[in-house]
Amino acid sequence: MVKEMLKEKSGYLLSNLLSQGGEYGEIFYERVRLCRVQLEDNKIDKVQWGIDEGVGIRLIKGGKTYYGYTTEPTFENLMEIVRTLARGSGHGAIKVGQRYIRGWTKLTIDPDEVDINYRASFLYRVNEKARSYGNKVKQVTVVLLDRSREIMVINSLGETTEDIQKRVVFFVDVVAQEDGLMQRGYESTGIMGGFELFERTSPEEIARKATERALLMLKAKPAPAGPFTVVLSGQAGGTMIHEAVGHGFEADLVQKGLSIYKNKIGQKVASELITVIDDATLEGYNGSFTVDDEGVQAQKTVLIQEGYLVGYMYDRLTAMKEGRQSTGNGRRQSYAHIPIVRMTNTYIAPGKDNPEDIIADTKKGVLVVKMGGGEVNTVTGDFVFEVMEGYMIENGKITYPIRSATLIGNGPKALIDVDAVGHDLGWSIGTCGKDGQGVPVTDAQPTLRIRSMVLGGTEV
Repeated sequence: MVKEMLKEKSGYLLSNLLSQGGEYGEIFYERVRLCRVQLEDNKIDKVQWGIDEGVGIRLIKGGKTYYGYTTEPTFENLMEIVRTLARGSGHGAIKVGQRYIRGWTKLTIDPDEVDINYRASFLYRVNEKARSYGNKVKQVTVVLLDRSREIMVINSLGETTEDIQKRVVFFVDVVAQEDGLMQRGYESTGIMGGFELFERTSPEEIARKATERALLMLKAKPAPAGPFTVVLSGQAGGTMIHEAVGHGFEADLVQKGLSIYKNKIGQKVASELITVIDDATLEGYNGSFTVDDEGVQAQKTVLIQEGYLVGYMYDRLTAMKEGRQSTGNGRRQSYAHIPIVRMTNTYIAPGKDNPEDIIADTKKGVLVVKMGGGEVNTVTGDFVFEVMEGYMIENGKITYPIRSATLIGNGPKALIDVDAVGHDLGWSIGTCGKDGQGVPVTDAQPTLRIRSMVLGGTEV
């Protein structure tokens, strides 16, 4: 088998890799089994299943990365990659047997042990629940994706790490129509684990949220435009913290001068009510793992502590450039990609305020319950986000729903302007895209009140 061959030959491969010099060498093995089932138009219309296996080899030399990979990982093919990257042959100094870590995913219903009919049953249940709301529901799309990923990293530091990562992601997209107006409702859930996900949250509950959101927006009024106090519900998930702020803490963007947080360690960058954490050690979350894709053990990294910037996220390469240790944020989409700095489970820590009291104390503002997609400039922190579900707040009370709204603002300024933080914490899952790669993440925030933010609307 490939893994056994790599363990046996890794010393020879790595010593040849470093034969012409270099600071670091690495062998990355990956085997992925993926299943994706989709329901649309009342039937299962797409089923994708497959296995992908390959090996990537990386050399860091002079602060630069040299990389090659193969889907046919024979010893001969790997040696060809090694000689190409090293630009020569011979033997360099490496360490062996310094450290070994083995990880796995805790679960009770293993996706590798159930068939397609078991998977399909959840999709049909959701479709039935969503369409039970009546003929205003015009389209229901349900997707269930499960992925088993086995990785192994062997490097020139003498470290060998293995991890088995199993994830399940489930989402429902509903389109409702009335009098020519169409509105969309979306809801998702996911887990680092197995199909016990549906014992924690029933598929019908996911269907209910998505369908009721679409129907609610049919009754919503066009959103007003202008500056408003904004209350971001914990239910909104961590879209803003991830997109508008989180990428700015990634060391590669900082070192390239593409982050607004460059050279700001120790400076006040947010309200004293704000603490931001990235934590891959949380059990069962979509962005969790035992080791990252460079074999570094999962860690909890505090980025902002009570308003002050205290750290960045590093992979091995960015850490080497500053004489630091990796924070376990080196992640890659697959063996065909180099690892880069990425978030894992990123969140704003809960505060002490009651979410209901925050709303009651808001004279006039907007309550955002569900965020949609958006765009962010990591250099400036400026962003535009869609509001999928929002309401007006008048005299401390939630009055009516609004539609076609966008939030326009600046991430760092928004964190400075936070004047209340709830004791709740709401999580959302996603796939983070960066440099053409996607990796699973989870984001969260408590209920937050931001003094002023621009609402883009269509009310005339």
